[in-house]
Amino acid sequence: MDMSGKNEVSFDPKEHQHLRYNPLRDTWVLVSAHRMKRPWAGQVEKPPEEHIPRYDPRNPLCPGNTRANGEVNSDYDSTFVFENDFPALQPDAPDPGSDQHPLFQSKAARGVCKVMCFHPWSDITLPLMEKHEVVKVIDKWTGLVEELGTTYPWVQVWASNFLPNEPALSDRCQRAYYQKHGEPMLLQYARQEAEKKGLCVGLADIMKRLLTKYDNLFEISFPYSMGWHGAPTGPHLKEDNSHWQLHAHYYPPLLRSATVKKFMVGYEMLAQEQRDLTPEQAAEKLRNLPEEHYKSRHNQEKGRGNGKEDGGK
Repeated sequence: MDMSGKNEVSFDPKEHQHLRYNPLRDTWVLVSAHRMKRPWAGQVEKPPEEHIPRYDPRNPLCPGNTRANGEVNSDYDSTFVFENDFPALQPDAPDPGSDQHPLFQSKAARGVCKVMCFHPWSDITLPLMEKHEVVKVIDKWTGLVEELGTTYPWVQVWASNFLPNEPALSDRCQRAYYQKHGEPMLLQYARQEAEKKGLCVGLADIMKRLLTKYDNLFEISFPYSMGWHGAPTGPHLKEDNSHWQLHAHYYPPLLRSATVKKFMVGYEMLAQEQRDLTPEQAAEKLRNLPEEHYKSRHNQEKGRGNGKEDGGK
């Protein structure tokens, strides 16, 4: 009991709302884990199509197919990169000029947009690829940074002559942490995690395992957005970027099931981010999932079933 005679309730992050600090963005996220108990009567999506053909003549990304602008894909048998046919950034866009009101400013935006197809087969996603095939994807990413990073400050599969908002914020936060603590933020974070429980494995293996668990969560091909954040390139290559640590961001849109998605609503758009799971709960859910992909498991079970039927004839 407290001094007023009331029973004092101890804090439980799984039961009580709280704010969680995001050091990479210097922002706070409202976590309301107790909301996962509420019944759902909102929008329900159709599960994604599982029976995807290996080759689809209507798919403009398949090997040998013609894209919307008339370009024909090569007959590729590995990771394939090409110029985006309808790019958001082009290398020769004109400069808006400097004679502008401070409230209505524009700046030049130039760059290069590419498209990367991880695998030639339409029915294969990264978690279903062999590890050596995932390594080829990583090699292509590395090649793009080496090719475009001499010119552009920011390179992913897109490259731009400006540092976008999110990496600029991440740069500021990591720099401030490094100046205060003398160590890159994410290296210290990784060490703290490793002291609790950690494994040192190759990047290709980490990606394959993580995305396999995403797929296994609801037994669907799990949609997500993913990108890398690394030190700025181009004119920033001569600067001291000791505070930076290369890292990836994964943004899965699904929340409760394969058919119930998480949408940004008024509070998040007008106030701040809000989540219905703590990071620890989300990590525990993924850790408890099997390492074997559900499609491989289903195929094995189907094969055993067919074998039993054949044996009975």
